[in-house]
Amino acid sequence: MTPRLILASRSPARTKLLADAGIGHDRLVSDVDEDAVVREQGAVGPEETAMLLARAKAEAVAGLPEAAGGLVIGCDSVFEFGGEVHGKPLDPATATARIRAMRGRSGVLHTGHWLVDTRDPADGGTGFSGGAPASAEVHFAQMSDDEVAAYVATGEPLEVAGSFTIDSLGASFVDRVEGDVHAVIGLSLSTLRTLLRETGVSVPQLWTTHG
Repeated sequence: MTPRLILASRSPARTKLLADAGIGHDRLVSDVDEDAVVREQGAVGPEETAMLLARAKAEAVAGLPEAAGGLVIGCDSVFEFGGEVHGKPLDPATATARIRAMRGRSGVLHTGHWLVDTRDPADGGTGFSGGAPASAEVHFAQMSDDEVAAYVATGEPLEVAGSFTIDSLGASFVDRVEGDVHAVIGLSLSTLRTLLRETGVSVPQLWTTHG
């Protein structure tokens, strides 16, 4: 039986990343209140926050009837800049202020991953539940005020951690990335592979095409 991978995320970047890598998957979105999860946990660092939210999302989806028999991967990304944690800015004013502060400087993007094996033992299920972080340092180019305004006006930076992307419009404003590039997009393929191996599943088993 071909293993069923379930992405516990509504992120189009994450599902595209998996699809481009030939990894077949379904998508189920959790109803996790991220702010409530962080408040309940108390003060934690950026990497720990990413892991906390990734686990909450994976476990929430793993508990859904629709996820039964699947391998559920939850992810969450947090941007660390200037000693502060930056999630999604959500409004243009916040995005503008952040991007102006980041231009010509660097920050670290942390992506947490959590995998839950909901398969029955008779079908090879291991009961595994575990995760790992992946991070990368992102160096931003100098940007004019007009460039910042034009980028914010697209709406793209409002719904992504750190107010930037490297796989879409924001790519023009990133000088370089040191570390796992896929982690910056939102899902480290190498980390996913490592976690899948804990369940006895290999990435080739999930490929939808072979060549």
